[in-house]
Amino acid sequence: MRVYNFGAGPAALPLPVLEKARAEMLDFGGTGMSIMEMSHRSKTYQAVIDAADAGLRRILGVPDNYAVLFLAGGASQQFAMVPLNLLGPGQVVNIIHTGAWAEKALTEAKIVGRTRVIWDGKDRNYMTVPQPADWRETRDAAYVHLTSNETIGGVQFHQFPQTQAPLVADMSSDIMSRRFNVADFGLIYAGAQKNIGPSGLGLVIIRQDLLEICPDTVSKFFRYRTHAAEGSMYNTPNTWAVYIVKLICDWVEGLGGLEALEKLNDEKAAILYDALDASAFWKPCAEKSARSKMNVTWRLASEELEAKFVKEATAAGLAMLKGHRSVGGLRASIYNACEKQGVLALTQFMRDFEQKNG
Repeated sequence: MRVYNFGAGPAALPLPVLEKARAEMLDFGGTGMSIMEMSHRSKTYQAVIDAADAGLRRILGVPDNYAVLFLAGGASQQFAMVPLNLLGPGQVVNIIHTGAWAEKALTEAKIVGRTRVIWDGKDRNYMTVPQPADWRETRDAAYVHLTSNETIGGVQFHQFPQTQAPLVADMSSDIMSRRFNVADFGLIYAGAQKNIGPSGLGLVIIRQDLLEICPDTVSKFFRYRTHAAEGSMYNTPNTWAVYIVKLICDWVEGLGGLEALEKLNDEKAAILYDALDASAFWKPCAEKSARSKMNVTWRLASEELEAKFVKEATAAGLAMLKGHRSVGGLRASIYNACEKQGVLALTQFMRDFEQKNG
């Protein structure tokens, strides 16, 4: 029996996608072999990666002057690749520090060059994000980096800043969950394992003029222009993961596209936050103005009660509700593939739990 999976990543995949992948596991498109077995240079696989590229471009509205890259290593590799490609000698990167994942991007950028934190949420325990008036961008920045959604704290940008320098965003946990203007960004990157595919794949969307910034002193493998020139096939790509991206794009468009999906995500988040706000028994973590629609975090009166909640919820078919190991508490990740029925089941369980333990 499948459970309702609230894991932060690797996260739930849409059931129709899993069923389609299962049906084609042993024989893809009448070839008599799995997509994982065939040459990445074959016409059959080329059609798959082209379809994944085209699907992402349609759904996200990616302009023609942007390259879409499928790379290894997820977002963690991009923490290093972004400054290697965009941060030149003597330049500085402006970083908006909203939590643990922004910290990782900052740490890697420091290895490459100079960094400047232009907003830091530490004094508010990283439970909010800045408003545009909260920081002052400096004119000498090579780029400005932000994390659009912090999975650990459960905070999210609901409005993106306009910047003079290219804006770079780690969108690992909320990409393809809502409409935004790709042209406002110089570069977007994401680990696939939240909304767009399985783990082990990184997505990069980069404005083409930025491909030429990287110096030749950087290893050829770590230059974005290398992969852009080769159509994400400079080395053998994760063929299975790209295939799943293609299936997820088909699924999203079958639902009615990003607008329909965003409406559903808004409804799911409202149901869960309304349940948390209905009683002092629940203690939501993020400030209301910055609450994530993807990762909902809260606490109970004691760690013992939280452990009981997780144990009983798991037994009831509500999986992966324990908070991140670094902060504890409780967390429900309600990504695209998390069904509305699952959120309703969770809130009913919460009401029952409160009645027994409140």
